[in-house]
Amino acid sequence: MARFTIFSSLLLISFLGLALSPCLATRKLSALVKQQPLVLNYHNGTLLKGNITVYLVWYGKFSPAQRSIIVDFLNSLSPAKTALPSVSSWWQTTGKYKGGPRTVVVGNQVLDEKYSLGKTLKSPQIQALASKAGNGANAISVLLTAADVAVDGFCMSRCGTHGSGGVKGSKFAYAWVGDSVSQCPGQCAWPFHQPIYGPQTPPLVSPNGDVGVDGMVINLATVLAGTVTNPFNNGYFQGSAEAPLEAVSACTGIFGKGAYPGYPGKLLVEKTTGASYNANGVNGRKYLLPAMWDPQTSTCKTNV
Repeated sequence: MARFTIFSSLLLISFLGLALSPCLATRKLSALVKQQPLVLNYHNGTLLKGNITVYLVWYGKFSPAQRSIIVDFLNSLSPAKTALPSVSSWWQTTGKYKGGPRTVVVGNQVLDEKYSLGKTLKSPQIQALASKAGNGANAISVLLTAADVAVDGFCMSRCGTHGSGGVKGSKFAYAWVGDSVSQCPGQCAWPFHQPIYGPQTPPLVSPNGDVGVDGMVINLATVLAGTVTNPFNNGYFQGSAEAPLEAVSACTGIFGKGAYPGYPGKLLVEKTTGASYNANGVNGRKYLLPAMWDPQTSTCKTNV
C-alpha cells in the first residue's frame, strides 16, 4: 500500500516540504515561500484520466446541508453552465497534464453515522473505510470524517491524505479529508479562521457559511488534484517521492493574485454576505479554491 500525506495548513514560514511516508502531497503546515524554478517532473507512471468516478464515505454526522456543499463542489468540477471564474475552469488545468481532459462523476455514497470503527482512526483504517463505497481503476474512493472524529496526524501534520491500495492485483486510489472546525480550524480551515502560526491577518468569511466544510473543500480540491496527477507515487511531483510537492501542494497558500505568506491574494467578494471566493459552482454555489501548478507555464495558476 502506498500512502501520501497532506500536510496541515499554511502558516509556518519555516517549512516548505510536504511529508509523511510513504508518499503524498498537499496542504502543509507552512506558508508558501516561492521557489524558482517550480517544476513538477513526470515520472512516467499511470495517471487518472478521462471520466473519473469519485466514491464518498461520510464517516460521522454530517448534516444534509454540509453534504450538499461538498457534492455540489464535486458536481461543479465537470463542465457546467456556471459563470466564470468557475470550479470547472479551475479543474481544467488538470487537463494540461498528460492524459488530457478529466471529468468527475459522483458515484456511490455511504453514510457511516454510527462511527463503525469508533471516533479515533488509525492510518491503516482510512483505506479500508474509503473503500466501503467502492473502488476502481479510474476512480477515487474518498473518506470524509466529521468534526468529532480524530485521525492519526490530523492537525499535527496533515489536513487530509491521498494514497493507493490494491485489491486482487489491481491498484486503486483513495483520499481522506477531515472537518477541522472543532480541532484545528486555524491550521486546516485557513483563511476562514485566524491562523495559529504566522501573520495574524483577519479571517475571511466562508462562502457557504460553514468554516469547517468550506475548509474541507480547499483540502479536498488539493488531494483530488494530487490524486489524478500522481495517484500511484510515480506521476507528477517535485522532490522526494516520500515527501512530494504535487499539483496544488506546490502552490500552498495561494488563492488569488498577489498572495504572500499570511495573505491569500486578491479575491472576489459576495456583496450581500461579504464572503470571499474565486470560483462559481452549480446551484449558485461559490467556493474558494487553491492555486494549481500549470505544466504549460510552470507557474502556480490562480482562478482569479
